[in-house]
Amino acid sequence: MTTSTTSSKGTELGKALGTALITGASTGIGAVYADRLAHRGYDLILVARNGEKLKELAASLTSATGRSIDAVAADLTNKADLHKVEERLRSDKSITTLVNNAGFGGTTSLVDSKIDELENMIELNVTALTRLTYAVLPGFLARGKGAIINISSVVAVAPELLNGVYSGTKAYVLNLTQSLHKEVGGKGVQVQAVLPGATASEFWGRAGIGGHENLPSEIVMSSEEMVDASLAGFDSGELVTIPALPEVADWERFDAARVALGPNLSHKHSATRYGVRA
Repeated sequence: MTTSTTSSKGTELGKALGTALITGASTGIGAVYADRLAHRGYDLILVARNGEKLKELAASLTSATGRSIDAVAADLTNKADLHKVEERLRSDKSITTLVNNAGFGGTTSLVDSKIDELENMIELNVTALTRLTYAVLPGFLARGKGAIINISSVVAVAPELLNGVYSGTKAYVLNLTQSLHKEVGGKGVQVQAVLPGATASEFWGRAGIGGHENLPSEIVMSSEEMVDASLAGFDSGELVTIPALPEVADWERFDAARVALGPNLSHKHSATRYGVRA
């Protein structure tokens, strides 16, 4: 399998392709995106709560690629921190790519969850992602160029899995991405929703099952392979990328069925099966 990491030394040390701001960048999927994009020739702005891990990653990637990498310690559920990152996205004209990766999930039922944690999940997975997208988009449109990669999840289309609030937040990410594509896809802005399945990362510890080692190994993809497949999908112009899905035709049929509902979702009268007389 050809990965997305191949770059010539000249590309690594030459003029940047632009700057990518990556949230949740200190570990897991975000850290792999940082590695891959730095090796492709992007300068980086890495955002995460753990400032020390960010500095270590930034130093390592700068040494390996020669790219300019800025580490920004920020908790995106904290309004002051979130506004700081928003302002960077609005003001830094070098930014050409936003990777909305920060997020966390849950595996327990609604009644067994802690409501404050669910609220924090919505703030991070939905509110922060929306505000960061809103902050960066006008600049992309003004310059006629930019890319937004939103990390969703397969639970966006499988709400019976894991926690329903988590599934709902990831369905929001998918819907927002599809809507954005209609709004800005013809204006030089590329958007992509990535729907990973079970991925080897720190996600599972915070989600409450201890770690991905407790999952069946045959369903768990490495973060490296997941990101490489997602970037291959990005390169080919996919709007929705599901790295584990063997046949893209399955998604195309699913999405076509959704679109086919459109003409019949709103009518003057209710369907005859309900027996309601006009």
